[in-house]
Amino acid sequence: MLKLYCYHGGKTRYWETWRDEDGSWVVHWGELGTLGESKKIKRGLWRNPKIAIDKEINRLLSEGFAPIDSDAHSVLMVEYAVEGMGSAADLDKRHRLEERMGEILGWSGLGECDGGSIGSGTMEVCSFVVDFDLAKKVVEEGLAGSEFSDFTRIYMEDPQKAT
Repeated sequence: MLKLYCYHGGKTRYWETWRDEDGSWVVHWGELGTLGESKKIKRGLWRNPKIAIDKEINRLLSEGFAPIDSDAHSVLMVEYAVEGMGSAADLDKRHRLEERMGEILGWSGLGECDGGSIGSGTMEVCSFVVDFDLAKKVVEEGLAGSEFSDFTRIYMEDPQKAT
């Protein structure tokens, strides 16, 4: 997967592409924090999707789009209270939440879910995001009214404490 970003006119735009399971390529773009638009580029008898994708990448790079280094991402944590080490139902919920976070953050260009942990009275899901404040807002909205709305907090993990 390739993700590119460009800050222009007070807004950040994203563009990303990945190869789909059927051999086609998906291209997804928009304003950071929104669902944006997407299209699928399929292989044809006279059409190689990779050539079209590479041409688009070169155009975007010339317009100022660039990847954001992984060191520049923030760590967004969603925390829930659990009893003791947590139950099998808690673990199932965490796995569903990881999937939901991947959808929320991925389709808004904000980042990706990296997994989670459970035990000692809490359950957390960890995500890497390019704009913490915007991601927190989008995640809160995306979890509202769902089975995941009972989180205790959403916070930025201090990378210094993680080492």
